[in-house]
Amino acid sequence: MTTLQRRVPRLFGKAGTPWAKRQVRHLRVRKKVFGTTERPRLCVFRSLQHVYVQVVDDTRGHTLAAASDQEPEVRKQCQGKSKSERAKAVGAVVAQRTLQAGVTTVVFDRGGYQYHGRVKALADGAREGGLKF
Repeated sequence: MTTLQRRVPRLFGKAGTPWAKRQVRHLRVRKKVFGTTERPRLCVFRSLQHVYVQVVDDTRGHTLAAASDQEPEVRKQCQGKSKSERAKAVGAVVAQRTLQAGVTTVVFDRGGYQYHGRVKALADGAREGGLKF
C-alpha cells in the first residue's frame, strides 16, 4: 500500500467525498500510466478556475516542462476567453515547451478527471501543438 493510498479517506470501503473519489480514480490510472525518459507522463490538474499541466519523467522524478493558465504569457493570449479555450491554449504552450525539451511522444495522465471539457481541450491543444499521445 502506497502512502497516497493510505491518505485517501474511505467510508465503508468506498470513497465518500468527491475529492476522495477523484483520488481513487487517479490511483487506478497511475497504476497503469508511467512516464519514461523516451515517453514521459503529461499530467493534468484542474481547479475550479485554472488548469495546470506538467510533463514528468517518472524514472528520474524530474519535471521536463510545465504550463498553467496563470502564467503571464498565457494570460495575455486568453484574455476574455472561456475556461476550455484557456485549457486549449495551455495545451499548446506545454506542447511547445515539451518539443523544445526534445520529447515528441507522451503518455496522457488525466489525473482522475473525466476526459471531457477542459481536460479534453487541453489534450487537443497539445496534439495540435505537435505532441503525440
